[in-house]
This record gives sequence, C-alpha cells and structure tokens, in this order.
Amino acid sequence: MKGRNMQRFAKALALATVALPTVAQAQVPDTILYGVAYYDEYTPVDRVDEDARMMKAAGISVVRIAESTWGTLEPQPGVFDFSHVDRMLAAMHKQGIKVIVGTPTYAIPTWLARQHPNVLVVRPDGVRAQYGTRQNMDITDPDYRAAAERVIVALVDHVKDHPAVIGYQLDNETKPYDTSGPAVQAGFVRSIRTKWPSLDALNQAWGLNYWSNRINRWEDFPSTTGSINASMSNAFAAYQRSLVTDFLAWQAKLVRAHARPGQFMTQNFDLGWRDGSYGIQPEVDHWKAARSLDIAGIDIYHPTQDKLTGAEIAFGGDEARSIRNGQNYLVLETEAQGFPQWTPYPGQLRLQAFSHLASGAQMVEYWHWATTANAVETYWRGLLSQDYKPNAEYAAAKVIGAEIARLGPKLAGMTKRNQVAVYVSNAAQTAFNSFKPTGIEYNQVMRPFYDALYRMNVEADIVSPDSTRKLDDYKLIVVPALYAASDAEITRLNDYAKRGGHLLYTFKSGFSDENTKVRYASQPGAIAEAAGVTYQEFTIPVGVTLAGNPFSVSDADNAPRWWMEMLKPTTAEVVARYQHPSWPAAAAMTRNHWGKGEVSYVGFMPSDALAEKIVAAEVARAGVVPSVAGVRFPLIVRGGILKNGHTVRYVLNYSAVPQQMAAPAAGTELLQGRKVKRGGPIELAAWDVAIIEEDGRSD
Repeated sequence: MKGRNMQRFAKALALATVALPTVAQAQVPDTILYGVAYYDEYTPVDRVDEDARMMKAAGISVVRIAESTWGTLEPQPGVFDFSHVDRMLAAMHKQGIKVIVGTPTYAIPTWLARQHPNVLVVRPDGVRAQYGTRQNMDITDPDYRAAAERVIVALVDHVKDHPAVIGYQLDNETKPYDTSGPAVQAGFVRSIRTKWPSLDALNQAWGLNYWSNRINRWEDFPSTTGSINASMSNAFAAYQRSLVTDFLAWQAKLVRAHARPGQFMTQNFDLGWRDGSYGIQPEVDHWKAARSLDIAGIDIYHPTQDKLTGAEIAFGGDEARSIRNGQNYLVLETEAQGFPQWTPYPGQLRLQAFSHLASGAQMVEYWHWATTANAVETYWRGLLSQDYKPNAEYAAAKVIGAEIARLGPKLAGMTKRNQVAVYVSNAAQTAFNSFKPTGIEYNQVMRPFYDALYRMNVEADIVSPDSTRKLDDYKLIVVPALYAASDAEITRLNDYAKRGGHLLYTFKSGFSDENTKVRYASQPGAIAEAAGVTYQEFTIPVGVTLAGNPFSVSDADNAPRWWMEMLKPTTAEVVARYQHPSWPAAAAMTRNHWGKGEVSYVGFMPSDALAEKIVAAEVARAGVVPSVAGVRFPLIVRGGILKNGHTVRYVLNYSAVPQQMAAPAAGTELLQGRKVKRGGPIELAAWDVAIIEEDGRSD
C-alpha cells in the first residue's frame, strides 16, 4: 500500500465512524483488505517465500501472524526467537502484503504451566485445568500477566518499526474462560463491597434470606460456584465480563505504549457460533470491551452449501459495526473451507466475501492460509488443503482478490443509516438463561426476530444498554426477552416510544430488575403502563393456537412455543388471542398508543414464520421501508452510502436458482462495469452477487 494511502487512513476512518472518543490517531486502511492468517511455524517445509508469492497472485493484501505461537516465540522464560516472525515479515513485505501482528497470549507455553501451575484456570467445578488445550489460563493471574507482558513487549518492540506492520490483534477470541478460583472469588467480593457497602441492602436486593443464604459478615461471603441465587450468579457473570474488558484494556495500553504511532489495535471477538445459538455472548460485553480498541474485529463462521443463508454473516457484521457506534470493522477470521461439511459450492466463497462487505467490513480474512497437519484442527481446512497446492478455493480467491483490489478504495468507508435496531442485553441474557424454558437460550429468542428483519431486507443495528447511539435515530426498536433491566433502562425505552418511536417487546421482558430480583408489581413491571397490559399467569403452551389465525400463516406455524403469558389489556388493543378451551379470553399480543408512539407486546414465543409476520406488521406501522420493496430472501439487498455520497447496494443471491430483481435506481454494476437503468433487470446466477452504485448523491 502506497504511502499517500496510508496518510489517508485516518480520514477514511472518520468518514466510516460516528464520533467516538479516540485514544490514539490510529490509521486504518482506506481500502478493503483481503487476507489470511499465516503461520510459518506450521508449514511442513520451508515455503514462506512461495506462500507469499501465491498470496500475492491471489490478491491477498494482508496477513495476520503470531497470535498462536507463544511457545515458539519464547521457548524459555525471557529467551526469545523471532526468526519465524522475521521470515514472515520479510516475505510479505517483499510482495507488498501488510501484516497484523497478534499478541500470543491465548495459548500458553509448556514452561509457563510447569513453572506456575497457578496460571491454569480453576473453573466452577473446582478442578484446575490441565495443560494442552488453548485458553486454559486465568487471565487475572499475576504470574500469567507478568509472562504475557514480557512477551507482548518483546514482540511489539521487535516488529513495530517494520514497514509491513500496520496493526495488532490483542489476544484471540478473549473470554473469561469461566475462571472461578479463590482469587477471582475474592476479587468479586471486593467489587461487590464497593458497590454495596451495606450488607443489609445487598441481602434485600438479592433476596438472600431464601434458604438461609443471608450474608451477615463480609468474611462469610460464599463462593458463587454453588449459588442457587440468580442475583448472585448473574452479578458474578457480570464481574467475569468485566475481567475481559479489563484484560483487553490492559493489553491495549501496553501495546499502544510500545507500538509505532499510527498502528491500530483490534480484537477478534467471536459470537458463540459453535453452540448453535449464534448471537450475543454471555461472557463478553462487547460494547465495553471494544472501547479500548481503535477498530473492532470479529470472527464469523457459518454453514455453507444448502444451509448458506447469510444471516450469520449479517448479524455478526451488524453487531461488530454497532459495538463502536457505526464504525466499520475487520473480519479477522472466517472460513474458506473449514469443517468438511462447509466445503463451499462454486460461487459461494465469492458471495460470502461480498456479504461481509455489505455489512461494513473493511477486511475479510480467512483462517487460515493452509491446513494444519496435526492436532485438533487437522480437519479444519484453510484456503489451501494439506498439499498447499492451488485448488478450487484458491482459484475463487484469485477472482475475489482481483475484484477487491479494483473496487476496494471505492467500497471502503461505507456508512449505514438504519431505521431499525434490535436491543440486546448481556444482563438480560444471563438472567433469562438462569430461568430459561427447557433447552432454550436467549439467542434463540432474539435471533428469529433479527432473522425476520433480515429476510425482508430491513437492515438493523444491534444496540445495548451500553450503546451511546440515540434511540431516536430509529423508527422501530425490537426488544427481545429483556428479562433483567433497571427501571431507568426501561424508562429510557418507554420514553423513546412516548416521543414517537415504535417499540416491540417480547415475552419475559421487564420481569426482574437489574439485580435479577422479580419485581414486586404487576407484570411486565415497568413496561406495563407503556404497553397497556398486565399479566399474572403464564405457562408452557401445549395444544394452543392463535384464534382466527390473525397473521395468515400455516396451521403448524400458528402456534405459540416455549412460553406463553396470559395478557390482560388495560389500555392496549388486542392484536391476537390464544385459542384454547381453558383460556378463551387471554390475549397473546397487544398494541398500545403511548404518547406520540406505540408499544407492542408479544406474550409468547412465535414460530419463525409467525415472528416474520409480526415483525413485518410492526415495520409497516413504524413507516420503515425495506431496502427494496417486495424483495425477499433468497435475494438479500444490503448497502449504505459510499464516501462519494452515492448509494451502494449489494444484491446477494443465497440460492442455487438464478434470480432477477428490478433496479430501484439507475447506476453502475461495479463488478461487471455495466450501466443499469431504473427498473432494468439485475440478473444473478446461482450464489451470485451484484454491486450497484446508484447515480447521484443520497443527500
């Protein structure tokens, strides 16, 4: 990347960012980066120069290195070997490829575990972790922190002046790793004692008189690992999240003190994609943890083949963009091949790459370049397979790389002005999961509402109690399962509606306060007046439907699942009622005028199809217009405003069947370089993408 482009990084970042307090004048590339993670340490033969040449030929412009190889960088305490790092930097720089250096602190070396076995994490079962797997350490342990600081400082000091190094990834997919040992418990008690000087007040707020759990002296404060009290358990979960925020802030301060001015700090958050409920994480408060970064990063993994919908790519991108208030972000890991069942169909790798850009990604990077020959990730394949030879994915990457190199400067810095937000909360998540319906997680409630918006091409931001975005920026805010929230938090939401906004609350909202203590009030607590509804009874629905099928879905979809509240309107109108011989009068969904706006309340978990119809009705009532009227999944249209002021639309076909769409405005199809007339056809092959830059400025 040329010097004058590097000088424009800060300007481009400003264009892609809502105003944020900055801790450094970090420079983020003003083009789209296309990359891979790379490990010279893993290669079966000496081929770093050949790999760099192949990367260059494929349009790879950035690699991430070093975050996984502490034991190679520091084979013995204080003895450093940077030969692999130097080889990678030299080879990449020769080919004009930029480098992001990862701090290698998420996988500890054998000597550290032997010298200081106390660095191995103690989890709630009381058993200290064994050495072998990664992320097996206590991130608060003083001996771990001392060793981590030594390797971070040595590595950053060694690489900071190399012209290829543009930034640093802090740690890797950081979480608290369920650390629950005695030192962590003691730290938790200190934090609680600061917040609650009065034990009487604490006992009252947490309801600790139950089963003699009352704490009468601070010395008697028990370990949280055996707690049956959700207030205590969820306060400890919040404390564990704060450990991640503190750890990343500590690393950012340390790296920033040694890095070259202008080099950026990022972190590759992940969103729990492994557990089947991809969404916000209970272990990390991304909005707080991202404050110490210069730009957010994320790892997005997802199914492919017939299960490729793009929803995980969109949600991950929307959260990553939202945690720093609209700033674009880096995809530090996504799959090229991944698990055997993820081998992409022809065309899908290209579709996936541009799907990331459609959400505001400034970089797409595969994990990783090739495929590991041993250990637990032997069957997780990179861009290349075990033979390191060109393959179908490499051929696809060459096409993608050439397109990104050509269009990257134009597409970088896209901004979004979404009219809808999905309101999420770590506190509500941990509280909900303490009392969840059997087998159901918070994300399984939240995602169907987000996915409904996605399928109807209504883009959304993801906001939280820690967001500084103004709620009034949105016409509609969807609030799934806000189980635990303070009166002040709920008042903020209700007041948004009173000023003219539209709120959609779901079941299990407002039930408990911020301390996960059930409100001594008619449910849904502080929501009741604004929603114009109360309830006292709830149950697990069996043989229940909605009377009259008010949303015109199939009989199978016209049924509550998981949970139902028997709603009693006070000032609200009834939108839907339950159909059951024992509850003929109970309302299922209501809508209430509140000030200048509306508050809707859904007292049950709808089927996916029913959720989509409910959300579609609220979208229409709020006056929200989809990106292209009448276009739905499998055609997804996402976009924003380019730096030149023009609207850009990514048209994505998540289907093996060709699709066609009428262009909403005249413009240029950037990938093919052809003009498009208003109303003219935009034709896409199977798993295809088109990018339309519309004529004229959006303003």
